[in-house]
Amino acid sequence: MNTNLINKFLRDDSGATAIEYGLIAALVSVAAIAALTAMGGSLDAMFSAVSTALNGAVGGGGG
Repeated sequence: MNTNLINKFLRDDSGATAIEYGLIAALVSVAAIAALTAMGGSLDAMFSAVSTALNGAVGGGGG
């Protein structure tokens, strides 16, 4: 009786799909964080350039 219960437990894969989706979501999150961290310096420089151009276009100072 115990071996039958153990075999049934070992063949049960009902939660495997949810775990796989969780792992995929975690990997995508890690990849996105790594990409944004790597591009952080260039994004900061780009936003600074846009900010400077907009401030020059409207003739205003910061504040």
